[in-house]
Amino acid sequence: MAAVAEAFDRDLEGDFARIEKLIGAARADGVQLLALPEAALGGYLAHLDGGADQPPALRLDGPEIARLVELAGDMVVCAGFCEADGERRFNSVVCVGGGRILGRHRKVHQPLRENASYDSGDEFAAFDTPVGRLGLLICYDKAFPESARSLALDGAEIIVCVSAWPGSRTDAPADLADDRWTRRFDLFDRARALENQVVWVSANQSGTFGSLRFVCSAKVVDPGGDVLATTGTAPGMAVADVAVTEALTTARRSMGHLRDRRPDAYPKLAPAII
Repeated sequence: MAAVAEAFDRDLEGDFARIEKLIGAARADGVQLLALPEAALGGYLAHLDGGADQPPALRLDGPEIARLVELAGDMVVCAGFCEADGERRFNSVVCVGGGRILGRHRKVHQPLRENASYDSGDEFAAFDTPVGRLGLLICYDKAFPESARSLALDGAEIIVCVSAWPGSRTDAPADLADDRWTRRFDLFDRARALENQVVWVSANQSGTFGSLRFVCSAKVVDPGGDVLATTGTAPGMAVADVAVTEALTTARRSMGHLRDRRPDAYPKLAPAII
C-alpha cells in the first residue's frame, strides 16, 4: 500500500496527469491500495473564509470520478474532491477500484472557517474492498478519537486519512520538520493506528496553496503505531508491504483495545456494540 504527498491545484487536467503518473509508479511497485491527498481533484481552499477562488464542484456520478475509476483499474485508489450534491458542496473523499466506486466519505469536522465553503458530513462507515474492510477520514477528522474508533467498531481493518494539513501560520520555523503542526499530524497518525489497532494510511498535500504551506509527511503506520514508511516533510510516495490480517491478529492477540473496551463505564461517549 502507498500514501502520497503531492501538490494539486485548480488545473484538473494537470491533477489527472499527476494522478496517472502516480498510479503508474504505484502499479510498478505492486501497490494494491493508493491514497491520494484531500482535494486531489481541483485543489484545496485558497482562503479558509470563503472567497471567489473555490474548488470545482464535481458530482459523484460525473465524468471526473468516472475518469478516476478508469485510471485506477484493479487498484484501490482513494482521492479527495469537492463534491456537488444539488446546491450543496462537501469536502469528500472517494474510494474506487475494480471499475466502480467502493465508498465515499464527507468530512465531518471542519476547522476554522472551512464551513464557509462546505457543508458537513454526518457519519463514519466502513465498507468492504479487495484489500480489506476500509474506512475513510479527511484531515481534521483524525483529531477526534471518536472518528477512527467509529470506523474500527464498524470493522475497518485499514483507515485511509487524506489531508490538506498545513504547517503553522504563526511563528512558523523555516524547516517543516521543526513545525509544531507537523508534529501534531504525525502524533495523530500514530495514536489513531495504535489505539484502534488498525493499519493507517495517511496522505497529504505538499507545497503551498494560497496562504497555506503543507507539511507532506505521507505515511503508512502499522497497528502497533510504528511508522513503516514515510515521505518525511517532502513530496513523494510512502510504500509499505503489509499483510493486513496477520498484522491485526498479531497486534490484537494479547491486548485487544476494541475487545477490552468497557462501554458500560462510559455510556455517554459510545453505546455498546453487540
